Amino acid sequence: MSEEGKILIVEDEERIRRLLNLYLSREGYTLEEVENGEDALQMALDNDYDLILLDLMLPGMSGEEVCEKLRERKATPVIMLTAKGEEGNRVQGFEVGADDYIVKPFSPREVVLRVKALLRRSSATKYLETSPETNDVLVFPHLSIDKDAHRVMVEDTEVNLTPKEYELLYYLAKTPDKVFDREELLKEVWEYEFFGDLRTVDTHVKRLREKLNRVSEEAAKMIVTVWGVGYKFEVKDL
Repeated sequence: MSEEGKILIVEDEERIRRLLNLYLSREGYTLEEVENGEDALQMALDNDYDLILLDLMLPGMSGEEVCEKLRERKATPVIMLTAKGEEGNRVQGFEVGADDYIVKPFSPREVVLRVKALLRRSSATKYLETSPETNDVLVFPHLSIDKDAHRVMVEDTEVNLTPKEYELLYYLAKTPDKVFDREELLKEVWEYEFFGDLRTVDTHVKRLREKLNRVSEEAAKMIVTVWGVGYKFEVKDL
């Protein structure tokens, strides 16, 4: 497999698949293609892809359904591709677990930029293995974040987070009680100027809280909404 990563392209239009394949193969990625939702989900579950480019409108099972079912089993990074640019469609994509969202028509170079940025974040563990910093673990009541292992534990139970959910949680938790506005979170967690709306942060916070709440209501409450501003990670006194 290519050292750059293995990507699954899920797109029913052959022209777009060929375009994505052309530009991404130039960057050294190993690529596989599929054109319908059912096969895409099976391939995503049977293989360990580094990233999935997932079209929203697919024959049979939609991209949103694929992403939602995938998130029940895996946290593979997903960039959703769609011709629908309305706010509601973007938010719905994030709510089912997409990490990023690109609206057609798009620049192939933009796709490459988004892919590189997301893979850089999701593969942080690989770089941390050679870092002089070790045992970088944030420990709180009900919750711990092991940066080296890229692992989140809630009440002795590991919580499976997507790359963006993990990065958002870590960014908030490494500076407890500091209030971050949505613009800063978009810039720092998503790493580039995001071509979207501020509800991106809201939908990721919502999903993050839901996952934490399944194990511990107290852990979920540590992510606090500061109305009119943004969010903070709050550690209450025992």
